[in-house]
Amino acid sequence: MADDEPSLQGRCLPRFLRRGALLATMGCALVAGCGTGSEARHERSPQFKDGGFRNMPNPDAQPTASAWRIWSRFLFGSKRGTVPVDAIPVRALERTALDALDAQANHVVRLGHSSHLLKLQGKYWLIDPVFSERASPVQWLGPKRFHPPPIALAQLPPIEGVILSHDHYDHLDAATIRYLAQRVQHYFVPLGLRARLAALGVPPERVAELDWWQDAEHAGVKLTATPAQHFSGRGLADRNRTLWASWVLQSGGQRIFYSGDSGYFPGFKMIGERFGGFDLALVENGAYDAYWPAVHMTPEQSVQAFEDLRGKVLFPVHNSTFDLAMHPWREPLDRIAERAQSRSIALATPVIGEVLTVGQARSNLRWWQGLR
Repeated sequence: MADDEPSLQGRCLPRFLRRGALLATMGCALVAGCGTGSEARHERSPQFKDGGFRNMPNPDAQPTASAWRIWSRFLFGSKRGTVPVDAIPVRALERTALDALDAQANHVVRLGHSSHLLKLQGKYWLIDPVFSERASPVQWLGPKRFHPPPIALAQLPPIEGVILSHDHYDHLDAATIRYLAQRVQHYFVPLGLRARLAALGVPPERVAELDWWQDAEHAGVKLTATPAQHFSGRGLADRNRTLWASWVLQSGGQRIFYSGDSGYFPGFKMIGERFGGFDLALVENGAYDAYWPAVHMTPEQSVQAFEDLRGKVLFPVHNSTFDLAMHPWREPLDRIAERAQSRSIALATPVIGEVLTVGQARSNLRWWQGLR
């Protein structure tokens, strides 16, 4: 949400108050999290210490700026080009077309930001599904979608599994989970998120909580929770009470990686070495800033992470749907496309709603070029 595109409620607020309220909700998705809830401790996890989860050691990690500096920047700094003027292209998804996709192949459809619909060997899955208009604890204020989802929640096919990377509002959307609660066969989440989902109506017995490097199998898919360098929390008092993770999906002889949110860290190389590379790597590329360099990657770091992972095709995610940082909305895609081209990397930047079939040749389009 930009200053020239405030919400209806926001139009009634002075700029300073509107930015203050916006900061509170943006912090939920990006830096601090909002909401309430207490989680059971998982003290036996190597990632758990002194009452919370922590990242793996990384001596090269750069420090985050103070809360005061971040708040002051959002309150008083200017943002330019962070919200598109022109419409983001969206390719509507039809149920009949989805059902007609080859049931012996693996397909990935970007729904926006980091949300994806997958058809893996004939079964449907969702990754970090966010269908709400805003990535926020409230739907009257906060980062607003640039575009609608390519398919409505009510039009989704039967979902076999949901995979969540962490509990921030732009990845764990309460309204979406409430709708899906009884409609999904199984949920795969990092440690601590079972209680979050149970509070939203998900039967606890349908939730598999995994620590880093733990795996599970369901409907012909092997899932492994792998490390990420990030943090968690939906409230001022619950920071890092739940774990965050990247994910490896193995289906039909192919491997798919999803980074979730992460700063650049040695874990990418460890994952690449352990799994021997990936047919497709969905890697975070957006919402980065010099004020929080350890929890989100620059486009150049995203490319390095992809190379560490030994990926075949780079699929940048976490951009083009919400205004969560200070950079222009097109910048992540421009920078990663140029970097990938200079390093002869196969890049996939599908239009929202476009089907990508893993391992199948395709012509890539820089759909954002020319848009304001």
